[in-house]
Amino acid sequence: MSFEAIVVGGGMMGAAIGFGLAREGLRTALLDEGDRAFRAARGNFGRIVVSGKGVGFPDYTRWSRLSTDAWPGLAAELRDLTGIDTGFRREGGIYLCFGEAELEERARTLALCREEAGDLGFDFEVLDHARLAALLPGIGPTMPGGTYCPQDGEVNPLLFLRALHAGLRALGGATLSGARASALRADGGGFALTAGGETVRADRVVVAAGHGTSALARQLGLDIPTRPERGQLLVTERTAPFLPLPTDRIRQTREGTVMIGRVAEDAGFDDGTTTARMAGLARDAVRAFPALARLRVVRAWGCLRVLTPDGLPVYTESARHPGAYAATCHSAVTLGAAHARLIARWIATGARPPAIARMHEGRFAPAKAA
Repeated sequence: MSFEAIVVGGGMMGAAIGFGLAREGLRTALLDEGDRAFRAARGNFGRIVVSGKGVGFPDYTRWSRLSTDAWPGLAAELRDLTGIDTGFRREGGIYLCFGEAELEERARTLALCREEAGDLGFDFEVLDHARLAALLPGIGPTMPGGTYCPQDGEVNPLLFLRALHAGLRALGGATLSGARASALRADGGGFALTAGGETVRADRVVVAAGHGTSALARQLGLDIPTRPERGQLLVTERTAPFLPLPTDRIRQTREGTVMIGRVAEDAGFDDGTTTARMAGLARDAVRAFPALARLRVVRAWGCLRVLTPDGLPVYTESARHPGAYAATCHSAVTLGAAHARLIARWIATGARPPAIARMHEGRFAPAKAA
C-alpha cells in the first residue's frame, strides 16, 4: 500500500494531524495500534486551557490561544462532516485554589504569563470566595477563591477522538488498525513503514505515537526525549447539573457524571491507581463541593501523559530525511485545533507556523551536552 502521507499514532494528536492532512487533500493513512497502546485519551480530563500555559516560554501561550480560537470552527466542521457532537463548549474555566498563598501565586503566574504573551494573550479574573460562589453556587465555605479565564473551554475527549477518526475516513483517508509500527526508514524518495509484518509506503511520514515517538523518530535521525507522567481519575454516578463551568480538578460531563482528577506522579509505565491518591482526590473534591459526598464513585483509572523534559511540545522535521516529521505534546485536547489546521498545513505545504519556531528537539541539546 502507498499513500501521500502516513501518520503513526491514532491517539488525539496523531488523529488530529491525520484528519488535517486529509483535509488538505493528501491521500492519508493513520496507523493506530489500538487499545493495547497507552492511550492518554482514556484519562484525559477534556479541558481546553490557555490560562497559565507558557510562563517563561510565551510562544506556548500564543500557540495555545491560537488553538483555542480555532476550536469552534473545528468542532462545527467535525459535527457537519461526521454527525458527532464532541460536546465542545467555550464559556470559560476556573482554577480552584485551596489556600490564600496558592491564590496569590496563581494570580502572579497568570499576570506574568499574560504580559509575556503580548497581544495574543488571554484574559483572567482573580476570584475571592464571594465571586467564586457566584459563579459556582455549590462551592464549599472553606474555599478561599480561584481564577477565571473566559478563553478556556471543554470537550468530550473520547467523542473528539472518535470524530477525528470518522472525519479522516469521510475525507477519503484510511485507518490501519491493530498493528504496532516496528521499523521506519527512508525508501527512495519517500518512506517505508513496517507494522504487523506488512510494509506501507508514503511520500511523507509523521510520527505522533505518544510514548512510542522517541524510538520511532530515532530511526529517522530525530532525538526526542519523552517520559511518562501518571494521572489518576475518579468518576461518580450521574447527578443533576450543578457545575456550570469546568474547573482544573472537577468537571461535570454533559451526561451528568463528575470527573475528579489532577494527579501528576512519576510511576514509570505503571498506569494503575493507588488508594492514597484516590482518597486525596475525593477529600479535595468534597472540600470544594460538599454535595459530592453523597455521590458514589463508579469508575477509577490511571493514564500516562507524554512529557518532554521541559513539558512543552515538540514539532520537528528531520534534516537528514526531509518529509519525515515528529510531534509530541501533553495537551492534545487544547492543541487539537492547531494540530488539525496549522500543523497539518505545515506538513502539507511547508508553511511552518511562526509560534512553533522554537518548539523543536534542538532546545534539549545543551542539557544533553552538559
